[in-house]
Amino acid sequence: MNQLFSRMPPLAAAALAALLAFVFAVVFMEQESDVAVISLLALGAVAAWGAGRVGLSRRVSAAAATRPGAVAALGGAVALGLLAVFAEDHFPLLMLSTVMLYATVALGLNVQFGYTGVVNFAGAAFFGIGAYTAAELVGRTALPPILVLPLGGLIAAVVGLVLVVPVVRTRGHYAAVVTIAFSVLFKTFLEVNDTLGGPQGLSVAPLSLFGWSFGEGPEILGISASFYLNYALAALAVLALAFVMVRRLERSWIGLSLDAVRLDETASACYGIGIRRSKILAFVVGNLVIGTAGALYGSMLGYIAPTSFTFSDSLILVAIVLLGGMGSPWGTVFAAAIVVILPEKLQAIQEYRFLLFSVVVMAILLFRPEGLLPRAVRRYMPAPKEVAR
Repeated sequence: MNQLFSRMPPLAAAALAALLAFVFAVVFMEQESDVAVISLLALGAVAAWGAGRVGLSRRVSAAAATRPGAVAALGGAVALGLLAVFAEDHFPLLMLSTVMLYATVALGLNVQFGYTGVVNFAGAAFFGIGAYTAAELVGRTALPPILVLPLGGLIAAVVGLVLVVPVVRTRGHYAAVVTIAFSVLFKTFLEVNDTLGGPQGLSVAPLSLFGWSFGEGPEILGISASFYLNYALAALAVLALAFVMVRRLERSWIGLSLDAVRLDETASACYGIGIRRSKILAFVVGNLVIGTAGALYGSMLGYIAPTSFTFSDSLILVAIVLLGGMGSPWGTVFAAAIVVILPEKLQAIQEYRFLLFSVVVMAILLFRPEGLLPRAVRRYMPAPKEVAR
């Protein structure tokens, strides 16, 4: 078996892994009982261990290193397949949409945490800024709804510019305290602001694209699909754009500068890298991605309230980044699926999800600090394309 997988082309191994992941995801999403869910989780863990033993994981990693575009296309195909399978079901589509939007937020946090080392414990606050921007623009202006998503990200980035001033002037736990204070302040501001609905929140009108309302389920080949399919496809598009942008940023000379700042600020300054400029760029770009995802999230839910964007929600987003692996785009997608879907499928732990996330984060930090899917070692100089053997 080892010889079989060692001779398999990396891209073929990645296609096989994508097919297996698709089948497992479909079966897992259809389960209702806790026993079946736990059994499938155990089976998935054994399968992952076996894939590592027979060399399949190494071939997939080789494909991701040499053919990243093809591997990303396989991931997109798996997501589209899942949306097609559950096109008529509201709840699975809502969960899948939430996974993709949370993964998008985690990508934004990864630009800050994983690439630059800028601490941000206010991810849910910037997520909420995007959602409240969507509520105000769609409901009270004649602006084309399709422009709401980039404007939600833009408003979050502008607010982040204000917060970044004390962030770049502090380091370590002091910077963390600044973002924690902003997270608490944001929730309090929403609760006392009657214009934004106060503690009761606001309703958000559905988006529309070229006259098509996202609040209406499409007809596909005579099948009445759920209206959540519109949001799921939009969430997939937003995730794909954010994924491509983050990967290109990482591989660019800007990404190299961000990595240098994270590793050693003093050495970076000696080589002429602007420390503050790099941190401001990472903070603004990350919040732009987070706010865009928040605008789509608010429209998808149809109703938002201050309780949806608390400091505890920010900790969940941080848990996704740590669980997937700092600076690992694929790890954030995988971790978002675990954090969002697992508590919904295991109703017995629903009330204890924050306790579960805390235990998982502590276990990851102790036994696997690099995360479930660690970021590969960066190549600091451009290299010719290689064909994995």
